[in-house]
Parts: sequence; structure tokens; C-alpha cells
Amino acid sequence: MTGFDIPAPDAAAHAAALERLDALVKPVGALGRLEELAAWLCAASGQVPPPPIERPRVVVFAGDHGVSRLSAYPREVTAAMVRVFLVGKSGVNVLAREVGAGVRVLDIAVDDDLSDVPPEVRAWKIRRGSGSIEAEDALAPGEARRAFEAGRHAADAEVDDGADLLIPGDMGIGNTTVAAALVAAALGVPAEEVVGTGTGVDEAGRARKVAVVRAAVERAGAQVSDPFELLTALGSACAAATAGFLVQGAVRGVPVLLDGVFSGAAAVVAAEIAPEASRWWLAGHRSTEPSQAFALKALGLTPILDLGLRLGEGSGAVQAIPTLRAARAIIADMGLLADLA
Repeated sequence: MTGFDIPAPDAAAHAAALERLDALVKPVGALGRLEELAAWLCAASGQVPPPPIERPRVVVFAGDHGVSRLSAYPREVTAAMVRVFLVGKSGVNVLAREVGAGVRVLDIAVDDDLSDVPPEVRAWKIRRGSGSIEAEDALAPGEARRAFEAGRHAADAEVDDGADLLIPGDMGIGNTTVAAALVAAALGVPAEEVVGTGTGVDEAGRARKVAVVRAAVERAGAQVSDPFELLTALGSACAAATAGFLVQGAVRGVPVLLDGVFSGAAAVVAAEIAPEASRWWLAGHRSTEPSQAFALKALGLTPILDLGLRLGEGSGAVQAIPTLRAARAIIADMGLLADLA
């Protein structure tokens, strides 16, 4: 795979934004993080003020994982949830409607034919499920790159349709274990420090997850030095698709708002594939899963919100959209000190 032509955010617009923010009718820096976000949006758009966020889009990448037995829920839930997304009744559907965000779901690796859902949902399906990572690779050779390309196509489709903010969502039983394994391997963090309770397992269940992640990372060995080999050994088709989505959003110069633990892990790998892509990413919220903290620290990202969420689906990130809109509003609509009578 060749390199990616990723534009740089506009440094001049960022500088002009900071200058305007300091000149608003308030003490310098009084609006804290909102000012940082306003300047970031100006750099991303190349405009001061930046344009309104009018077409945010969530793409949920759905798939099952070979480690799903460690979850509090059976893997059949994944296929059922795809149908819930399609009728608009999932958590992210409800929350996204409140902020005017669209939601699309794609079957990347659900362990079900899903023959009853629209064909466009299954258009980029890579496989059914994935290998159990402590014993075998998650993916067959070449599948990680195919899934990565599927994610890129998904980003292109949304941007071509007018999306001005992209959010990666996830749905898959076992995905917190996969995320923990990716972060542990990519960043060299012990399994004990990155594994959380996921869907709500007890301490014995968490201990089983730790053992699986430790065994998986040891089994993968030198494969972790290459990002696509890492996705093949320890990831999933959904993780690879999410990574492609994040990279292509940057290629298109569209801000990407990361969700929780799964998109954080995919972002760590995506940053290895295309290091400059991370300049186009923000962290929507802080997950309760510990591996996300390691991922965001490695990426240099600070979550916008901390609401104790652990649903996934993109649900946390959509809650940060009003904050981004507020950040834009202050730089667009507040008065200037110089204009005071």
C-alpha cells in the first residue's frame, strides 16, 4: 500500500483564531477547552470562523470476534443489533437524532448471513467472525487490507454525500478484548493494565480476559511490528475497517471524532499506517475501559467529555457534537472587546 496524501490543517487559520479568541468580550482564556476546540475547527476548515457542523455522520462497523465467549453477552446479539440499528432504535440512533447526526451500519464480519437486511449493509462484508486470538490469527492473509479499504470507501461515501464530521461506531461482542490486545501489543503495555470489564463481567471474568490478551500478545510475537500484521494477528475486520475510515477521513480533510475504546485502539494502529492522519482526529469522550487511556495518551488526544459511558456504537462521540458547535459559536458570534462602547 502506498503512502497517503493527507493535507495539513491550516496553521494560519489556527493562529488567526487564537488572535480572535483573545480579542473577544471575555478574559483571555476564560472559555478554556472551548477556545482550543474553536481554534482546532478553524485550522481544520481553513476559515475563521469555521462553518457550522451541519452533516455529522456515524458509521457503525459491525462484526463478531473469536473471543466473544469472554463477554457477558452471546455473539448472536451482534446480528440482532444490526437490525436494531436499521430500524433506528439503538442507543446511538436515539442520541444521534438529538444532534442531527445520521447513522449508517455496515456488516463487516458479523457471524450471520443477515440475508434479510438491505444488500448495501452487506456490500463490504469481509468474513463471518474472526479467529480466537489467543490460539490463532484473527484474520486470514490479505483480509486486514481488504477491510481497511472497505473503511476507506465508507468514509469516501459519507464525505461525497456531504458529511462534515465523521464518527466511527462499533458493534461486536468481544470487541473490548480485541481493543485491549491491540493496544497492549502496539504500545507494549501489560495485559493487566489494559483489560477492563467490558460489557460488565465480574472480576473472575476480567481475569480470564487478561489471560487471553496476555496469551494472544505472546503468540503474535514479532507480527506486531507491522500494523497490518498486527490487525491480522490480534485485531478484526472491524478494527481494520475502522482504521481505514479514520485514515480516509484525514485524506479528505474532514474532522473525525473518535468514540470509545474500540475506535481508540483502531486509531493507534491507523496512526502507524498514516502518522499524519491523527491531526484530523479528536477524542469525543473518555471510556471506562483502561486501554482507551493508553491509546489517547499515545495519540496526544484529550477527551472532550467524561460521562462514564461504555456503550460503544459511536454513542459517546455524538454527545460531543453540541460542545463542538458551542466552540464554533463563541468564535463566530461573540463580540469583540474593541467594539465595546
